[in-house]
Amino acid sequence: MNVSLLATKFFIPTPRARAMARSELCGRLTEGLLSGDGFSRKLTLVSAPAGFGKTSLVSQWLAELPVGKAWLSLDEKDNDPARFLACFASALQTGEPGLGAWVLEALQVPQPPSFDTLLTRLVNDLAASATKLILVLDDYHAIDSPAVDEMLGFLIDNFPVWVHLVIITREDPGLPLARYRARGQMRELRAKDLRFSVVEVGEFFRKVMEIALPEPDIAALEARTEGWAAGLQFAALALQGNKDKEAQATFIASFSGSHRFVLDYLVEEVLLHCTEAVQIFLLATSCLGRFCGE
Repeated sequence: MNVSLLATKFFIPTPRARAMARSELCGRLTEGLLSGDGFSRKLTLVSAPAGFGKTSLVSQWLAELPVGKAWLSLDEKDNDPARFLACFASALQTGEPGLGAWVLEALQVPQPPSFDTLLTRLVNDLAASATKLILVLDDYHAIDSPAVDEMLGFLIDNFPVWVHLVIITREDPGLPLARYRARGQMRELRAKDLRFSVVEVGEFFRKVMEIALPEPDIAALEARTEGWAAGLQFAALALQGNKDKEAQATFIASFSGSHRFVLDYLVEEVLLHCTEAVQIFLLATSCLGRFCGE
C-alpha cells in the first residue's frame, strides 16, 4: 500500500485570538482527568451537529493542558482500514516523535502483517512510551466503516493509562459507548452542553464581535438561535456596521434559518454531505409546513 498523507491532517487548529472563551466547558473536560502518571478516563466524546463549536472548544482546551498532544482530521478516504491505521500512527508521531513509525513501513510491504498483529504491536509501543498523550480524532462522522470502528475499539480498550482519546463528531461513532459510560471511562459533551447561554451570548457580542446590544435583543438572539454558535456568528456578521438600534431590533426579530448566511452554511456543511436519498427526501419535504412521522 502506497500511503501519501497531507501534513495538514495532523495540525492542531490554533485558537483564534478573539475566540469566545469557553472556560466552564474546558473545566468540565479537565475535571478529574489527570490522575498520577496518566488519565482517569479513556475517552472524551464531543458530539453535536455542525456549527456548535466542537473543534474550537477542543483546540482551546488542549492549549491549556501540560501534556503531549496529537491531532488527526479525518475524511471519507480514511474509511480504508490500512489508511486509517497509517493516519493514526502518523498522528501519534506528532505527539511523540518515533512512536509507531514502523507502521507505515509495515503497511507498504507486499504482504503486510495482519491488522491484529499491527494493532497489538502499536499498543505495546504505547505502553512502553509511558508519556502522557492526548490524541484527538476530529470529524469522526466521516468514518462509516465497521472495520475502522472495530480497530479503534480495540485500541481504546487496550490503551495504557497515559493515553487519552478525544473524538469530535456530528453523530455518535459505532463504539460501545454504553459500556464506556457505565464503567466511568468516558466524559461526553453534547449539543445541549455546547449551546451558548444568555450570558455567553452577551459576552460574545460585546467582547468578541464588539457589538453593543441591549439585554432584550441578547435574550431574543439566544432564543432564536437556541445558543447555536454558527447562528450567532452569522447574526453578528449581519449586524456589524449597523448602528441603528431600531434596525438592529427589527433584524433580530426576523432572524431565522432562512437568512442567506445560515442557508449557505447548511447547504455546504450539511446538505451536500448527506446521501443522495436523504437529499431527495429533504428537498421533497422542504415545502411542507408540517408532516407526520409516518
